[in-house]
Amino acid sequence: MRARTVLVTGGGGSGRTTVAAATALAAARSGRRTLLLSAEDPALLEALFGTDGAGGADRTDGEGAAREVAPGLVLSRLDSGADFRARAVALQERARSALDLLGAEPLDDDELAEPPGADAFALLRALRAAHDPAAHDFTGGGPYDLVVADMPPVGRAVRTLALPEHTRRWLRRLLPPERQAARALRPVLAQLAGVPMPARSLYEAAGRLDRELAAVQAVVESPGTTVRLVVEPGPAAVRALRAARAGLALHGLALDAVVANRLLPTASPDPWLAGLASRQQKALKELLGGCPDGSADVCELPHLGREPQGVADLGELAERIPPPGPPSAAAPDGDLAEDRTGDRAEGPWTVEDRLADEGVLLWRLPLPGAVRETLSLVRRGDEVVVTTGPFRRVLPLPAALRRCAVAGARLADGELTVRFEPEAGLWPERD
Repeated sequence: MRARTVLVTGGGGSGRTTVAAATALAAARSGRRTLLLSAEDPALLEALFGTDGAGGADRTDGEGAAREVAPGLVLSRLDSGADFRARAVALQERARSALDLLGAEPLDDDELAEPPGADAFALLRALRAAHDPAAHDFTGGGPYDLVVADMPPVGRAVRTLALPEHTRRWLRRLLPPERQAARALRPVLAQLAGVPMPARSLYEAAGRLDRELAAVQAVVESPGTTVRLVVEPGPAAVRALRAARAGLALHGLALDAVVANRLLPTASPDPWLAGLASRQQKALKELLGGCPDGSADVCELPHLGREPQGVADLGELAERIPPPGPPSAAAPDGDLAEDRTGDRAEGPWTVEDRLADEGVLLWRLPLPGAVRETLSLVRRGDEVVVTTGPFRRVLPLPAALRRCAVAGARLADGELTVRFEPEAGLWPERD
């Protein structure tokens, strides 16, 4: 069975890394072999686990080595710069004959600077490797019962997790796989069209990339993958929770818990601290109201009065964190490269047939936290572009709706309902 995956994200400075470490420690103490993935500063990770660079047994060689930092808990620090340099050097090696033909001089490892966005790809590759039996040298010797990923702030985290789906869609638009069937006719077509046709190697490279992205997408979309959102109670946290819930739901990501972090004691004799604690409690009630359907637990973590230092402090927080549940029984066990390009609308999105009574089909999309002012819906052919706040997704229409026209949409009770009317001549007549 594929390992359960918990993705920990939240606002900047909300304590994401601490909560991710405490979640992983709680799982390890419950007897589950756990892997913690983090790209945080090594000094912070060493302080959290009290290792000071010396604790734990190294499982791999080199910077960012995976090591056991507590019984049953392996920490793997991601180094996106090293990951980019290693891949760039390997790419140059594969293209050495072409570079030599052009008279180009390959770049050395120390000349390569990490470009923007490299951290997102490094994180996605690490997530795939954590679920790939062939990659255990990288992740410290698995297999694991639970993988906990310390994600970037929520906006970047959602966009990172959506990257495999977006990139695969772009690849299919730019290099449609069905055109490869005509490769035997490519010289003739090139002569007739007067322009060169894409080379076979380009399709092969696109195919390899698509398979890699499909493997990552399978992990992200697995029923065994959930998100844990960390907030520090306050007015901004309430707004951030609403926006984050909508963005996560739009991309089909399940929220399993909201962690209210650094709560102050409510019985302080200091009027300033008492006032601050009162405002936190007020915001906490709003946070609880932001999860009215019970789809996510709300966990309260106290402020320790200091930055967590060592396993003792981390363990105090771990005792208050709900352990992630076991993998869903619906989670697939098969090949990580399973193709997930079908109608994603068959997941949490449903089509309701009201043709007999009202002459319409209703497409229901759960979007808890979405607000009408920041929500838009645009149809483009057989796809619909849905935007909520800073988040956007292109959804393929279910087959039944592709022969219909959009007749209206309504947002109510955290659900977007789109009305479709059959188009004349495209829909079979009913007796």
